[in-house]
Amino acid sequence: MAVYVETSAIAAWLLDQPAGWLAFEAVKRADVVVSSDLTLVECERTLRRLVAAGDLSMSRADLLRRELVTAASAWSVVPIGAEVVARAREAFPDDMIRALDAIHLATALTARVTVGELAVITLDHRVHRNAIALGFEVLPA
Repeated sequence: MAVYVETSAIAAWLLDQPAGWLAFEAVKRADVVVSSDLTLVECERTLRRLVAAGDLSMSRADLLRRELVTAASAWSVVPIGAEVVARAREAFPDDMIRALDAIHLATALTARVTVGELAVITLDHRVHRNAIALGFEVLPA
């Protein structure tokens, strides 16, 4: 199975939130994992923001960062290129999504063209709703 994993799932896993481990298990079971440069940026910003706010130690952030880099080294990370940007600017089934969510969905749509059948791993309800409407299986179930 091929999956597209977006930030909400990865951040929940890194920060040891209950649903994050469900997402982590879905990633582990996948044969092919696709993500976006955006996911890596958003996860890094989350760690930095938590450290700056005093909610996470620098040493813990460094450990989580290494875990993410190790995991992502086995993924196909899609750049936010012209094709993704063009698709993100188009309509979505539920247009009440934010720009970054549109980039994630556009990346998944772009990846589906080359990878084939692709499930989306997300914990974000807006991404979930749109992914279902766009014909993706959404995990965790």
